Amino acid sequence: MTKNRAIILDRDGVLIEDKDYAYRIEDLELLPGVIEGLKILKEKFIFFIVTNQSGIGRGYYTEEDFHKFNDHLIKLLKNESIDIIKTYFCPHLTEDYCECKKPKTKFIKEIIKEFDVNLKESWMFGDHPSDIQFGINGGCRTVFLTSGHGEKHIDELKTLKIKPTIISSDFLSAVKEVLNFI
Repeated sequence: MTKNRAIILDRDGVLIEDKDYAYRIEDLELLPGVIEGLKILKEKFIFFIVTNQSGIGRGYYTEEDFHKFNDHLIKLLKNESIDIIKTYFCPHLTEDYCECKKPKTKFIKEIIKEFDVNLKESWMFGDHPSDIQFGINGGCRTVFLTSGHGEKHIDELKTLKIKPTIISSDFLSAVKEVLNFI
């Protein structure tokens, strides 16, 4: 049986404009090229969102607020015939030392178990070093986007010796590069 190939997506700064702890639907703004890029990838991959949401742990918004916001995003994508299979989120603070905050791989293990995913043929898209380390730790190829907060963290990648498979300035350009690996 053929295993699924996945695109695992960070949310804020990758799919949507990162507006620091966004949780109000009126603040949801898709980044340029996301719809077009996902439509290209959907023929060969299934999609997941894995997102750290420390705003919940900080008390900036509730899990219910998160779900309303995220459900709205999923609906916008569905209206474009793009299916996000499942969203995984960590509501904890770093100092909580949980097992679900990226770069820890709890959610990658769940994706493999639940959806028969071949990680060697899968990709993690992110705009923080922890996203890329998460993908590397899980055995995926990785895309570091300098959209979102990525530009601020590019030097951190070098300092931490984290090497993404691809570094790209925007989602659609990254997708075109990913296709070269298939």
